[in-house]
Amino acid sequence: MSGHRIPAGIVNARQAKFSLVRHPPAPSLRPFVDHHWVLRWDLSGRPPHEQVVLPNLAVNVTFFRHAEGVFGPGKRPFRHTVADTGHGIGVRFRPGAFRAFLTGPVTMISGGSVPLTDLFPGAGPVTESVRNATNDFEMVRRCEELLLAKDPVLTAAARSAIEAVETIAADPAVTRVGELSSRTGLSQRSLQRLFAEHVGATPKWAIQVYRLNEAAARIAAEDRPDYAELAFTLGYSDQAHFIRDFRSVTGWAPTEYARLNRVQEQESRREQFPGGL
Repeated sequence: MSGHRIPAGIVNARQAKFSLVRHPPAPSLRPFVDHHWVLRWDLSGRPPHEQVVLPNLAVNVTFFRHAEGVFGPGKRPFRHTVADTGHGIGVRFRPGAFRAFLTGPVTMISGGSVPLTDLFPGAGPVTESVRNATNDFEMVRRCEELLLAKDPVLTAAARSAIEAVETIAADPAVTRVGELSSRTGLSQRSLQRLFAEHVGATPKWAIQVYRLNEAAARIAAEDRPDYAELAFTLGYSDQAHFIRDFRSVTGWAPTEYARLNRVQEQESRREQFPGGL
Protein backbone atom coordinates (compact mmCIF):
# COMPACT_ATOMS: atom_id res chain seq x y z
CA MET A 1 0.00 0.00 0.00
CA SER A 2 3.04 2.28 0.23
CA GLY A 3 2.74 5.27 -2.07
CA HIS A 4 -0.97 4.74 -2.68
CA ARG A 5 -3.29 7.69 -2.36
CA ILE A 6 -5.79 7.24 0.49
CA PRO A 7 -8.31 10.09 0.37
CA ALA A 8 -8.59 11.53 3.86
CA GLY A 9 -10.84 14.35 2.73
CA ILE A 10 -11.05 16.17 6.07
CA VAL A 11 -12.08 19.70 5.10
CA ASN A 12 -9.80 22.27 6.70
CA ALA A 13 -7.96 19.56 8.65
CA ARG A 14 -5.52 22.09 10.12
CA GLN A 15 -8.36 23.58 12.16
CA ALA A 16 -10.04 20.35 13.26
CA LYS A 17 -11.44 20.40 16.81
CA PHE A 18 -10.39 16.83 17.62
CA SER A 19 -7.33 14.61 17.77
CA LEU A 20 -7.04 11.77 15.26
CA VAL A 21 -4.88 8.67 15.76
CA ARG A 22 -4.73 5.76 13.30
CA HIS A 23 -3.89 2.19 14.32
CA PRO A 24 -3.00 -0.72 11.99
CA PRO A 25 -5.27 -3.77 12.00
CA ALA A 26 -4.34 -7.18 13.31
CA PRO A 27 -2.65 -9.44 10.70
CA SER A 28 -5.83 -11.48 10.25
CA LEU A 29 -7.77 -8.34 9.29
CA ARG A 30 -5.17 -6.71 7.03
CA PRO A 31 -6.75 -8.14 3.86
CA PHE A 32 -9.96 -6.25 4.78
CA VAL A 33 -9.06 -3.20 6.85
CA ASP A 34 -6.94 -0.13 6.03
CA HIS A 35 -6.77 1.08 9.62
CA HIS A 36 -8.67 1.91 12.78
CA TRP A 37 -9.13 5.59 13.56
CA VAL A 38 -9.72 7.00 17.02
CA LEU A 39 -11.14 10.48 17.63
CA ARG A 40 -11.06 12.36 20.91
CA TRP A 41 -12.36 15.86 21.55
CA ASP A 42 -12.97 18.28 24.38
CA LEU A 43 -15.21 21.22 23.56
CA SER A 44 -16.32 21.86 27.13
CA GLY A 45 -17.56 25.43 27.36
CA ARG A 46 -17.16 25.95 23.61
CA PRO A 47 -19.66 25.80 20.73
CA PRO A 48 -20.21 22.51 18.88
CA HIS A 49 -18.05 21.96 15.80
CA GLU A 50 -19.33 20.62 12.49
CA GLN A 51 -16.69 18.65 10.61
CA VAL A 52 -17.06 17.96 6.89
CA VAL A 53 -15.40 14.99 5.16
CA LEU A 54 -15.27 14.65 1.38
CA PRO A 55 -16.66 11.55 -0.37
CA ASN A 56 -14.41 8.48 -0.62
CA LEU A 57 -14.72 4.80 -1.52
CA ALA A 58 -14.16 3.30 1.93
CA VAL A 59 -16.80 1.61 4.05
CA ASN A 60 -16.48 2.78 7.65
CA VAL A 61 -17.85 1.00 10.70
CA THR A 62 -18.13 3.54 13.52
CA PHE A 63 -18.68 3.43 17.26
CA PHE A 64 -19.59 6.98 18.31
CA ARG A 65 -22.47 8.33 20.33
CA HIS A 66 -25.00 9.71 17.81
CA ALA A 67 -22.91 8.38 14.89
CA GLU A 68 -22.93 4.63 15.24
CA GLY A 69 -23.34 2.42 12.20
CA VAL A 70 -21.99 1.10 8.93
CA PHE A 71 -21.41 3.91 6.45
CA GLY A 72 -21.14 3.04 2.78
CA PRO A 73 -18.97 4.70 0.12
CA GLY A 74 -19.81 8.40 0.09
CA LYS A 75 -21.68 10.13 -2.69
CA ARG A 76 -21.81 13.53 -0.96
CA PRO A 77 -19.70 15.25 1.71
CA PHE A 78 -20.31 13.73 5.13
CA ARG A 79 -21.10 16.13 8.00
CA HIS A 80 -20.82 15.32 11.67
CA THR A 81 -21.08 17.60 14.71
CA VAL A 82 -18.95 17.03 17.79
CA ALA A 83 -19.87 18.66 21.09
CA ASP A 84 -18.95 18.54 24.77
CA THR A 85 -16.36 15.83 25.48
CA GLY A 86 -16.13 12.43 23.88
CA HIS A 87 -14.26 9.75 22.00
CA GLY A 88 -14.93 6.87 19.67
CA ILE A 89 -13.42 4.56 17.09
CA GLY A 90 -14.02 3.85 13.43
CA VAL A 91 -12.82 1.04 11.19
CA ARG A 92 -11.90 2.03 7.65
CA PHE A 93 -12.14 -0.88 5.21
CA ARG A 94 -10.11 -1.28 2.06
CA PRO A 95 -12.32 -0.37 -0.92
CA GLY A 96 -13.54 -3.66 -2.36
CA ALA A 97 -13.13 -5.68 0.84
CA PHE A 98 -16.38 -5.12 2.76
CA ARG A 99 -18.44 -7.43 0.56
CA ALA A 100 -17.30 -10.30 2.84
CA PHE A 101 -19.43 -8.79 5.65
CA LEU A 102 -22.59 -8.29 3.58
CA THR A 103 -25.33 -10.55 2.25
CA GLY A 104 -25.53 -8.55 -0.99
CA PRO A 105 -23.54 -6.11 -3.15
CA VAL A 106 -21.87 -3.09 -1.59
CA THR A 107 -24.17 -0.87 -3.64
CA MET A 108 -26.86 -1.72 -1.06
CA ILE A 109 -25.17 0.67 1.40
CA SER A 110 -23.65 3.18 -1.05
CA GLY A 111 -24.28 6.78 -0.11
CA GLY A 112 -26.00 5.82 3.13
CA SER A 113 -25.70 3.91 6.37
CA VAL A 114 -27.28 1.01 8.24
CA PRO A 115 -27.45 0.36 12.01
CA LEU A 116 -24.53 -1.63 13.41
CA THR A 117 -26.76 -4.34 14.79
CA ASP A 118 -28.24 -5.01 11.33
CA LEU A 119 -24.89 -6.42 10.20
CA PHE A 120 -23.25 -7.20 13.54
CA PRO A 121 -25.86 -8.54 16.01
CA GLY A 122 -23.31 -8.55 18.83
CA ALA A 123 -22.44 -4.88 18.45
CA GLY A 124 -24.36 -3.65 21.51
CA PRO A 125 -21.86 -4.75 24.19
CA VAL A 126 -18.95 -3.65 22.00
CA THR A 127 -20.42 -0.15 21.68
CA GLU A 128 -20.77 0.06 25.45
CA SER A 129 -17.18 -1.11 25.90
CA VAL A 130 -15.94 1.55 23.49
CA ARG A 131 -17.80 4.28 25.39
CA ASN A 132 -16.24 3.15 28.67
CA ALA A 133 -12.77 2.43 27.28
CA THR A 134 -9.82 4.21 28.85
CA ASN A 135 -7.32 3.54 26.04
CA ASP A 136 -7.11 2.97 22.28
CA PHE A 137 -5.90 -0.62 22.61
CA GLU A 138 -9.09 -1.65 24.40
CA MET A 139 -11.29 -0.10 21.69
CA VAL A 140 -9.30 -1.68 18.84
CA ARG A 141 -9.41 -5.12 20.48
CA ARG A 142 -13.17 -5.12 20.97
CA CYS A 143 -13.83 -3.92 17.41
CA GLU A 144 -11.58 -6.58 15.95
CA GLU A 145 -13.25 -9.32 17.99
CA LEU A 146 -16.61 -8.24 16.55
CA LEU A 147 -15.32 -8.27 12.97
CA LEU A 148 -13.50 -11.59 13.25
CA ALA A 149 -16.63 -13.23 14.68
CA LYS A 150 -18.08 -12.95 11.15
CA ASP A 151 -15.26 -15.22 9.91
CA PRO A 152 -14.83 -13.17 6.70
CA VAL A 153 -13.37 -14.69 3.55
CA LEU A 154 -11.75 -12.64 0.78
CA THR A 155 -12.84 -14.12 -2.53
CA ALA A 156 -10.91 -14.00 -5.81
CA ALA A 157 -13.42 -11.45 -7.15
CA ALA A 158 -12.91 -9.24 -4.09
CA ARG A 159 -9.15 -9.38 -4.60
CA SER A 160 -9.63 -8.29 -8.20
CA ALA A 161 -11.77 -5.36 -7.06
CA ILE A 162 -9.22 -4.33 -4.44
CA GLU A 163 -6.40 -4.51 -6.99
CA ALA A 164 -8.39 -2.42 -9.47
CA VAL A 165 -8.96 0.32 -6.89
CA GLU A 166 -5.31 0.17 -5.85
CA THR A 167 -4.33 0.60 -9.49
CA ILE A 168 -6.24 3.90 -9.46
CA ALA A 169 -4.76 4.86 -6.09
CA ALA A 170 -1.19 4.10 -7.13
CA ASP A 171 -1.16 5.89 -10.48
CA PRO A 172 -2.64 9.39 -11.01
CA ALA A 173 -2.23 8.81 -14.75
CA VAL A 174 -5.28 6.50 -14.67
CA THR A 175 -7.92 9.07 -15.57
CA ARG A 176 -10.27 7.03 -17.77
CA VAL A 177 -12.11 3.74 -17.36
CA GLY A 178 -10.53 2.57 -20.62
CA GLU A 179 -7.08 3.05 -19.09
CA LEU A 180 -8.11 1.08 -16.01
CA SER A 181 -9.40 -1.68 -18.29
CA SER A 182 -6.03 -1.85 -20.05
CA ARG A 183 -4.11 -1.94 -16.76
CA THR A 184 -6.25 -4.65 -15.17
CA GLY A 185 -6.95 -6.77 -18.25
CA LEU A 186 -10.68 -6.62 -17.50
CA SER A 187 -13.27 -5.37 -19.96
CA GLN A 188 -15.09 -2.17 -19.07
CA ARG A 189 -18.31 -4.16 -18.67
CA SER A 190 -16.56 -6.56 -16.27
CA LEU A 191 -15.20 -3.63 -14.29
CA GLN A 192 -18.70 -2.17 -14.01
CA ARG A 193 -20.06 -5.42 -12.57
CA LEU A 194 -17.06 -5.94 -10.28
CA PHE A 195 -17.24 -2.42 -8.83
CA ALA A 196 -21.01 -2.59 -8.29
CA GLU A 197 -20.67 -5.84 -6.35
CA HIS A 198 -17.54 -5.12 -4.31
CA VAL A 199 -16.82 -1.37 -4.29
CA GLY A 200 -20.30 0.15 -4.31
CA ALA A 201 -19.48 2.71 -6.99
CA THR A 202 -18.82 2.84 -10.72
CA PRO A 203 -15.21 2.76 -11.97
CA LYS A 204 -15.70 6.29 -13.34
CA TRP A 205 -16.79 7.59 -9.95
CA ALA A 206 -13.87 5.81 -8.27
CA ILE A 207 -11.40 7.56 -10.57
CA GLN A 208 -13.09 10.91 -9.93
CA VAL A 209 -12.97 10.44 -6.16
CA TYR A 210 -9.21 9.92 -6.18
CA ARG A 211 -8.51 12.74 -8.63
CA LEU A 212 -10.72 15.28 -6.92
CA ASN A 213 -9.65 14.41 -3.36
CA GLU A 214 -6.10 15.04 -4.56
CA ALA A 215 -7.20 18.35 -6.07
CA ALA A 216 -8.92 19.34 -2.82
CA ALA A 217 -5.78 18.61 -0.81
CA ARG A 218 -3.68 20.76 -3.13
CA ILE A 219 -6.18 23.63 -3.12
CA ALA A 220 -6.32 23.61 0.68
CA ALA A 221 -2.51 23.57 0.95
CA GLU A 222 -1.78 26.42 -1.48
CA ASP A 223 -2.30 30.12 -0.81
CA ARG A 224 -2.96 30.93 -4.48
CA PRO A 225 -3.96 27.77 -6.35
CA ASP A 226 -3.41 27.78 -10.11
CA TYR A 227 -6.60 26.05 -11.23
CA ALA A 228 -5.63 25.82 -14.90
CA GLU A 229 -2.32 24.17 -14.01
CA LEU A 230 -4.02 21.86 -11.52
CA ALA A 231 -6.59 20.79 -14.12
CA PHE A 232 -3.79 20.01 -16.58
CA THR A 233 -1.80 18.07 -13.95
CA LEU A 234 -4.85 15.92 -13.17
CA GLY A 235 -5.33 15.08 -16.82
CA TYR A 236 -8.23 17.37 -17.71
CA SER A 237 -8.39 18.76 -21.24
CA ASP A 238 -9.94 22.02 -20.03
CA GLN A 239 -10.54 23.90 -16.79
CA ALA A 240 -14.32 23.94 -17.18
CA HIS A 241 -14.45 20.12 -17.13
CA PHE A 242 -12.28 20.09 -14.01
CA ILE A 243 -14.52 22.61 -12.24
CA ARG A 244 -17.65 20.62 -13.12
CA ASP A 245 -16.17 17.36 -11.82
CA PHE A 246 -14.78 19.00 -8.67
CA ARG A 247 -18.22 20.34 -7.81
CA SER A 248 -19.84 16.95 -8.48
CA VAL A 249 -17.55 15.22 -5.97
CA THR A 250 -17.02 17.86 -3.27
CA GLY A 251 -20.17 19.98 -3.54
CA TRP A 252 -18.13 23.17 -4.09
CA ALA A 253 -16.46 24.89 -7.01
CA PRO A 254 -12.65 25.01 -6.59
CA THR A 255 -12.70 28.74 -5.73
CA GLU A 256 -15.48 28.17 -3.18
CA TYR A 257 -13.51 25.33 -1.60
CA ALA A 258 -10.39 27.47 -1.34
CA ARG A 259 -12.39 30.31 0.22
CA LEU A 260 -14.06 27.90 2.67
CA ASN A 261 -10.69 26.70 3.95
CA ARG A 262 -9.29 30.24 4.19
CA VAL A 263 -12.37 31.62 5.99
CA GLN A 264 -12.44 28.81 8.53
CA GLU A 265 -8.74 29.24 9.18
CA GLN A 266 -9.17 32.97 9.74
CA GLU A 267 -12.10 32.38 12.10
CA SER A 268 -10.04 29.87 14.07
CA ARG A 269 -7.22 32.39 14.41
CA ARG A 270 -9.65 34.98 15.72
CA GLU A 271 -10.84 32.46 18.34
CA GLN A 272 -7.25 31.84 19.45
CA PHE A 273 -6.12 35.49 19.23
CA PRO A 274 -9.23 37.66 19.72
CA GLY A 275 -7.10 40.80 20.09
CA GLY A 276 -5.28 40.19 16.82
CA LEU A 277 -1.90 38.65 16.03
